[in-house]
Amino acid sequence: MANRWAEEIWRLVAVIVVMLLLGLLTGETLMLLLLTVSGYLVWHLRHLYQLERWFRQGGSSEPPEGDGIWGELFNDLHRMRQRDRRNRRKMKKLFKRFQETTAAMPDAMVITAEQGEIEWFNAAAKRLLGLHKRDAGQRIDNLVRYPYFTHYMASGNYSETLQMASPVDASKTLRIRVVPYAKNQRLLVVRDVTRIQHLEQMRRDFVANMSHELRTPLTVINGYLEALEDNEVCMAEMERPINRMREQSSRMQLIVNDLLFLSRLENEPESATQQAVDVAQMLEGIKDEAEAMSGGQHTINLHADPTVTLQGDLGELRSAFTNLVINAVKYTPEGGKIEIEWFGDHEGAHFEIKDDGVGIPREYISRLTERFYRVDMGRSRDSGGTGLGLAIVKHVLNRHAADLHIESTFGKGSRFNCDFPLERISLSESS
Repeated sequence: MANRWAEEIWRLVAVIVVMLLLGLLTGETLMLLLLTVSGYLVWHLRHLYQLERWFRQGGSSEPPEGDGIWGELFNDLHRMRQRDRRNRRKMKKLFKRFQETTAAMPDAMVITAEQGEIEWFNAAAKRLLGLHKRDAGQRIDNLVRYPYFTHYMASGNYSETLQMASPVDASKTLRIRVVPYAKNQRLLVVRDVTRIQHLEQMRRDFVANMSHELRTPLTVINGYLEALEDNEVCMAEMERPINRMREQSSRMQLIVNDLLFLSRLENEPESATQQAVDVAQMLEGIKDEAEAMSGGQHTINLHADPTVTLQGDLGELRSAFTNLVINAVKYTPEGGKIEIEWFGDHEGAHFEIKDDGVGIPREYISRLTERFYRVDMGRSRDSGGTGLGLAIVKHVLNRHAADLHIESTFGKGSRFNCDFPLERISLSESS
């Protein structure tokens, strides 16, 4: 571009110099300069007129012929228009491909503006949410009339998904995830999870039924074992295998009991008869049990604020806290130290247990609350664990709107925090 302007300036300078020389020869210098400037302006106006007419015609035809810098400018504009047309054709193809792809997706997708107005949706949104073409521009919370959906969209907190019945078919269960993007726009991804829910319910029913069914044969086995243990001849000849059978029978009984308790947590609604739980007093009892289990091999310290009580289910909370404390005892070597704390602050109430035991490698922490998951299979069996303790802890905390946070360093120890919201606690005068 700089070279073009340089050529144009040199051309103008050359014309002015020639006119000045002619003016000196003829004595009409001023007149010739005026004619030169006028001609130059007319030349520019003519090209401007051609350019304006070409734009008015849509720029679809060949660009007008031009001289000098105008010719080059016309050619540049024509090339830009052609490149723009190619880009637009490419964008149309991409958009068409995007529409075909989203139309083939089983998940519903809806794009909304700042106030929730629908800008675009795919075919699956018609099937799962009952949207129609005429709904474009309407607020989605005016079309999907569920109070919890309206609250979810208005909250602005989309870290968790929302599960609800389909507005089209109440027998279908939908899982909704909202992804904010660009400037106050949101992408709703809606998935039909009815089959997954049915499979999950089948799994829960199977575990519950299996646990109940196992109780009868276990009772029979325990009855025969008691008879054998009362028989001195049998004990004299088979004491070791009988004791081994008793250990495995007891372990199986623990697993069945934990499975039944976990099944109850999953299937039963949250208890309506919740009470103010004196956590400090409850932890005193759990500490006594832990010390009895430890047999003096560990130092167990308890710091519990007696003024902080928790609204919840006493049995469930006791089970969760007992599991955490007993785990600390099991996985802390002899001579180790275990710290138990219960306190409240401006964020809520907190149960914390810290030990200097064997610790857990970082890569396993995220899976600790899965049922039957074990970091070390042999060590867990030797300790008598069922592999369900932390799964029970997670479900109990979920039922009490609480969060579980785990920090651990392999070879140095672990810390488990249970954080309860403010609305779950109350402060009482210390007795």
